[in-house]
Amino acid sequence: MPTRTARTAWDGGFQDGSGQVELTSSGLGTFEVSFPKRSSDDGGGATNPEELLGASHSACYAMQLSALLGEEGATVHSLEIKADVSLGPDPDGGFKLTGIALTVRGEVAGIDAAGFAHVAEAAKATCPISKALTGVDITLDAALETA
Repeated sequence: MPTRTARTAWDGGFQDGSGQVELTSSGLGTFEVSFPKRSSDDGGGATNPEELLGASHSACYAMQLSALLGEEGATVHSLEIKADVSLGPDPDGGFKLTGIALTVRGEVAGIDAAGFAHVAEAAKATCPISKALTGVDITLDAALETA
């Protein structure tokens, strides 16, 4: 499997500095980051590590869930996954991820709601990004929807 690369160029200090995150491998974009915008309620028009991690987690989870559903003989019509990544104070100092809430809604044929929930939990446990985040509390809200 290939290695993927992202790069950040940062200028200045923690509170007054800012940077640009580059999606180097894909060349798909460069995005502004700064701590004041990271900690604001609306994000200030910049991305942040939590949003990028949420994007990574939701995409990885979608791939893993679709693979496991296929192994069960189900046919995936659509999956929508949202990853809410929370940042908060760390009692030991600084900040830490305080949780990730995955929400998945799926239109899938050939599986019932209980089976979907079971496979959704298995995907949460086996998604490579979930495995990398074992120190973070990851919750799951999974529901099967009808077309």
